[in-house]
Amino acid sequence: MDLQLTDVQRDLRDTARSFIAREVIPLEAEVLRRERRGEKGIAPDELRELQARARRFGFWGIGTPARFGGADLPAVTQSLIWTEVGRTCVPFQFGGEADNILYKASPEQQREFLLPTIEGERISCFAITEPEAGSDATAIRMRAVRDGDDWILNGEKTFITKGVEADFAIVIAVTDAEKGHRGGFTAFLVDRSMGWTADPIETMGPSTPAAMGFVDVRVPARNVLGEVGDGFGLAMEWIGRGRYVIPSRAIGACERLLAMAVDYANERRTFGRPIGEHQMIQQQIADCELDLEQARWLVLVAAWTVEQRRDARHEAALSKLGGATAANRIVDRVLQIHGGMGYTRELPVERWYREARLWRIFEGTDEIQRRAIARDLLAGRRRIGGHLA
Repeated sequence: MDLQLTDVQRDLRDTARSFIAREVIPLEAEVLRRERRGEKGIAPDELRELQARARRFGFWGIGTPARFGGADLPAVTQSLIWTEVGRTCVPFQFGGEADNILYKASPEQQREFLLPTIEGERISCFAITEPEAGSDATAIRMRAVRDGDDWILNGEKTFITKGVEADFAIVIAVTDAEKGHRGGFTAFLVDRSMGWTADPIETMGPSTPAAMGFVDVRVPARNVLGEVGDGFGLAMEWIGRGRYVIPSRAIGACERLLAMAVDYANERRTFGRPIGEHQMIQQQIADCELDLEQARWLVLVAAWTVEQRRDARHEAALSKLGGATAANRIVDRVLQIHGGMGYTRELPVERWYREARLWRIFEGTDEIQRRAIARDLLAGRRRIGGHLA
């Protein structure tokens, strides 16, 4: 069992870390100032410029297949790079990416939707969640009814990430209620110009998802993604990728937070000595390190399982649950160590505190991950200690 990074992995990680440290982290103070004023932390043109600089370093489409101009890096390497991106609270990501299920698009759809998204010319969103269908994706009610060469969509979607900014949406709708989710759901590529609406939902965190409305939205049959009836499988494939990407970013945030806590504990003095000499502070720092390293290995095992082209659903559930819950414990302790300063909006600590709370909800709540893990064991689909069998 070799737990060392390869030379290539180490070089890519270090280059990504250098880019984030030099080009992105210095923007944090301004991003935080803008957010305190109720403005967007980073403007679209600023993000595109950062992504263009990163492209010159070779960071473009890190998970995008080579035939579309991407680096097509293995899953473990991608996870390492996402960790470096997570070290900053600036809402940044490397360019050249598209929703993973868009690669199932037809050649015509690729020209219209996939390629412009990879190049950053168009923005997509994925719309499955509804007011009465969150964790239970099988409960969606949006209907799509065939009308000649078109489909007519009616219904609502909610809490849709990037729904406000998106140029088009990947929408999951019911096309055959009698078949249920296995064969009765279909994915559609729906341009904003086709008539859907999006209203921002204010949250406690930095993200602003959308409530989307569809009233007699007419979509050409050529805009079906995949085949009619494939929608649920595509949706699960889309959601599955996030279950190791999200905690990968969380690990980066936690590394940075723990480093801030260690520095502060060595500098801040109470009762004539650094607070790091107090046992209660030492315990919190030790517990942060324990949580961080446990989460790191859960994430890397999930990414490695994906890389081996094995069924990674169980590992992904462990990764998402372990990473999200550990991150919330870590950011809570780090804020406590910083005391009043941690609670202010001058530091990124309280921002991460608000952002991290979402990690336990979206792309599958803690409860859904626990349900999946327990069912795998109870049904005998996974053996206890199966990786070492």
